[in-house]
Amino acid sequence: MLLKRAQTFTTMKRPYKIILWLFCFSLGMSLMAQAPKKPTSADIHDDIKRLNVLATALYVAAHPDDENTRLIAYLSNELRVNTGYLSLTRGDGGQNLIGPEIREMLGVIRTQELLMARSVDGGQQMFSRANDFGYSKHPDETLRIWNKEEVLSDVVWAIRKFQPDIIINRFDHKSAGRTHGHHTSSAMLSYEAFDMVGDKTVYPEQLSQVDVWQPKRLFFNTSWWFYGSRENFAKADKSKLLTVDVGVYYPLKGKSNTEIAAESRSMHRCQGFGSTGTRGSLNEYLELLKGDLPKDKTNLFEGINTTWTRVKGGAAIGKLISKIDKEFRHDQPYASIDDLLKAYQMIRDLPEGYWRTVKLAEIKEVIQSCLAMYVEVVANDYSATPGQEIELTLEAINRSPVEVVLEKLTYYPLDRDTTFADELVNNQAFKYFQNIRLPKDMQLTTPYWLNQEASLGMYAVEDQLMRGLPETPRDLKVRFDFKIKGVDFDMTLPVVYKKNDPVMGETYRPFEVMPEVFANIEEQIYIFASDDPQTINVVVKAGKPELQGKISLEYPEGWRIEPAYQDFSLSLKGEEQRVSFKLYPSATQSKAKIKAIVDVDGRQYTDGVKIIAYDHIPTQTVLEAANAEVVRIDLQRAGQNIGYIMGAGDAIPESLEQIGYTVTLLEDRDITPENLRRFDAVILGIRAYNTVDRLKFYQPRLMEYVEQGGTMIVQYNTSHRLVTKDLAPYPIKLSRERVTVEEAEVRMLQPDHPVLNFPNKITEKDFEGWVQERGLYFPNEWDEKYETILSSNDPGETPKDGGLLVARYGKGHYIYSGYSWFRELPAGVPGAFRLFTNLISVGKQP
Repeated sequence: MLLKRAQTFTTMKRPYKIILWLFCFSLGMSLMAQAPKKPTSADIHDDIKRLNVLATALYVAAHPDDENTRLIAYLSNELRVNTGYLSLTRGDGGQNLIGPEIREMLGVIRTQELLMARSVDGGQQMFSRANDFGYSKHPDETLRIWNKEEVLSDVVWAIRKFQPDIIINRFDHKSAGRTHGHHTSSAMLSYEAFDMVGDKTVYPEQLSQVDVWQPKRLFFNTSWWFYGSRENFAKADKSKLLTVDVGVYYPLKGKSNTEIAAESRSMHRCQGFGSTGTRGSLNEYLELLKGDLPKDKTNLFEGINTTWTRVKGGAAIGKLISKIDKEFRHDQPYASIDDLLKAYQMIRDLPEGYWRTVKLAEIKEVIQSCLAMYVEVVANDYSATPGQEIELTLEAINRSPVEVVLEKLTYYPLDRDTTFADELVNNQAFKYFQNIRLPKDMQLTTPYWLNQEASLGMYAVEDQLMRGLPETPRDLKVRFDFKIKGVDFDMTLPVVYKKNDPVMGETYRPFEVMPEVFANIEEQIYIFASDDPQTINVVVKAGKPELQGKISLEYPEGWRIEPAYQDFSLSLKGEEQRVSFKLYPSATQSKAKIKAIVDVDGRQYTDGVKIIAYDHIPTQTVLEAANAEVVRIDLQRAGQNIGYIMGAGDAIPESLEQIGYTVTLLEDRDITPENLRRFDAVILGIRAYNTVDRLKFYQPRLMEYVEQGGTMIVQYNTSHRLVTKDLAPYPIKLSRERVTVEEAEVRMLQPDHPVLNFPNKITEKDFEGWVQERGLYFPNEWDEKYETILSSNDPGETPKDGGLLVARYGKGHYIYSGYSWFRELPAGVPGAFRLFTNLISVGKQP
């Protein structure tokens, strides 16, 4: 092994400039999934065949998990088409089945799940700035909240940038009011954008970065579901439908296309979309919406030139790649290098353009694969601060007999390089160690769309080139310049962090550029139910060694804090220190924010850090404002001890502890009639009957608890995949009914009922300030033994009375509620706390 270490640089004279959309063109592979590829000969041969296909398809829908992975996998693997998925949102408004993250942090998870899905099915990923604000019943509402013109501009931008020959909508643009408003809106925007992207007068500000473009066809990926039944679909007019069999088998992969699609879809773990692979023929149907109808109704690209002859000067390239394909040797991939280098130079010499960019990137990967060239750049830590010095380990190994010479390493964005003249001898590792100092103005690597405050419907992204990118581009990169058999060849790689885990072995983590200090307030919300002060703990964490400073809290008028500030001193990077303040609440009910401010030598920092770590996505490091909600509530409560059975994951237990309850998370051994008696109420978390399989065994014990005088509160479930149909003492039928408008009127059907009066008198004011929605999946049928307490509905709809049902069972009370407590309590909605406390207190009034 050749080892080299250097501490000095030569300064580059040419400026370094990134065109972001070119740098991030290969959107399908997450910048974070950074382990170098290790392709097989079959993979390499398939990539060579892909070099000769010049076709692009764009799939359009609203959310992560909306995409049809069967069709994306088919287009990318069977047809070898450059395939993209435009998800208008990042899925921030959904639920989370694997953890407590919701809203923006859930959007970060779902972004990475999409990128991992694309790494499986071969597609590429892009987004708009639209914010998933929750379920919407009509596209009029969706487009009003999203800001239609801004999202439409993002769709036009995506099409002009990606230049698809065909566009495929997941949803029907004519389905207004019949399905999710986001779904219909995605189709409507795509339908409208199709005729706009070729017009220079439409969003002309984009044309300094991209050209106008006109796709040839627009399809709707329909199915029997959109017709209401298989029978209706069988009778439907299919004159404008194309049919493709996506159940094809790939011998070199050893998988059917549908098995690949299932693996891709199973990446959407936080939504519970694990999928079992199927095998055999399976048709997908595409309805032509715009463009000419192919005569061959199995060929989506009929009449569209998908060969190198679509590029001026490209015919000879296509012939040469056909020769490479025909002569490829699986036992000696490097035997194709001579012709690949010729093709590479021919592509490189083409005029600037879309296909030059795409195919140059593809053929460089093929050449690297044929050489079995392993190249990577690893930092000695997973993060650093601007201005901090780090050590890089650079590795390159050529595992072929082909002559390869390393000539130069260039470090971006430092404008510096190191020159070499080192031949990479077959299977002899080359390692080089280099210390570099990050620029003091280095951009931080937190998700870019969270850098500015968002509106309900839109993220704020000022830089046009950043719009649509799946994640923040990494500025810290190293370019390797080689000569391969005398031909100039370069590769640019982002810096990564790698370590050996004693259990998992080699593990990768994104390299992050972070501030020198973080401040995390320990709780996201503090509820004050009395005049007593609460302790506010703030954890200060060092992003670099030897850090001292002061921390203070900014607080609202009418509140009081002690002391005014606290000193801290941290010697080691990553070291933490907890400091405490006493916060005294206002005299009257109010809701406000406190903010942690860290001062280091006059530099102020107001961000905390959130680490999102799951084994199916790269670890995410997210900066978030060091804020917390503080809420003074006029609140009374009865009872003290709560047993909680966690479902899909929520923050209700922490919220209840904030107002003084003692909450015990129940495990298997705890769910016995004898043990349950000590609880004033037993609460089931969201979707518990969908996610906790053992509830079918616990249910008799829980019903015995209620019958003997206990109070049981069940939060919302869906009717799909219930672990037991007997989730209540009397018949109840769950539906998909919901109230999505958070300001919708809530009517008290039984104003004298105890749950509306004890220990807190509930009024209309208690339904003010709710977030995202009133509730979801309300029951629509129930036994007469249930009492209906509240009624609500979205504008123009019939009343939904099943959101809160209370029944006496034996000596106790059973309560089923579809109202969104899992959103309202963590958001600190005062009225939600008052009413939920009443539910816990039922039966305890004197």
